[in-house]
Amino acid sequence: MKAFVVEKYGKGGARAAQVPEPTVGDRDVLVRVSATSVNPLDKMVRDGDFKRLLKYRRPFVLGHDVAGVVTRVGSAVHGFTVGDEVYARPRDLRIGGFAEFIAIDQDDVAPKPASLTFEEAAAVPLVALAAWQVLFDRAHVKPGQKVLVHAGAGGLGSTVIQLAKHLGATVATTASSRSEELVSSLGADIVIDYAREDFSRVLSGYDVVIDAVGGENLEKSLTVLKPGGLAVSVVGPPDAGFAEQLGAPSLLGVVLNALSRRIRKKAESLGVRYQFFFMRADGAQLRKLGALYDDGVLRPVVDRIFPFDRTLEAMAYVEQGRTGAGKVVVSMMPRPSST
Repeated sequence: MKAFVVEKYGKGGARAAQVPEPTVGDRDVLVRVSATSVNPLDKMVRDGDFKRLLKYRRPFVLGHDVAGVVTRVGSAVHGFTVGDEVYARPRDLRIGGFAEFIAIDQDDVAPKPASLTFEEAAAVPLVALAAWQVLFDRAHVKPGQKVLVHAGAGGLGSTVIQLAKHLGATVATTASSRSEELVSSLGADIVIDYAREDFSRVLSGYDVVIDAVGGENLEKSLTVLKPGGLAVSVVGPPDAGFAEQLGAPSLLGVVLNALSRRIRKKAESLGVRYQFFFMRADGAQLRKLGALYDDGVLRPVVDRIFPFDRTLEAMAYVEQGRTGAGKVVVSMMPRPSST
């Protein structure tokens, strides 16, 4: 089958290749991929940013999102049959959405939301799970609380805005002026044009900040939190909790804590908290999220769709920051011919 694999770590390390179809274990479903999507995490894995924690054996197939059709099930699989339309974020060390087929553990798979196309569904799993796990599992957001979401027009930000509003929060976001109408339509109560205004000078008393920018932006985010508030970053620096989540040796946790010491100390001095976040695969949560999409509570935001043969171009498009809003999708589906 055709796939896009990481042969060596680094910017030029991914290429198209012919690889064997995956082996299907007892607990696996084999999915014919209809669409996938590109995430910043794909670049980070390709570049080897997590190679000490996620020990992939090269060459390996890249891609963290999948929507497609089940073509085979393992002997211990329950609840899925051949022909089912599904979507998933395969677990770490078993990714591989940039391929014609992928074998996925049944616990990571959920029925595709009936209201979404395959291409829309492929834009959802990673960012929807991340939003759910940050807001429910980490921050325990409650009605009436205040949530700041950075990069609100992005794949993660656009999903967090919608889910936070569903939970009854007041939501502020940073975005470009061209995205103001979009993020407002998703539910943002306050929109800060980051090119014209410093959010840290106009916002205060927030319960939660979700950061996908990092650096100075993260440090400023600490200052808008109320005492005891929580800043969660998906871009780092990582902490010992990340090593523990991945089952890494405790010594590596010590190293990661050293990397995040500066931001954690600053948070402590301000009476607030900092946590690094790395989402996990969870089919049960995807089922709950699927119901929210079908009920119209959530909607996917898709920036552009690339054909499968142009997967590396899609990655470059995301990497160069050319995305306008939402996710970049890679489709196996036939496209209408131009006339």
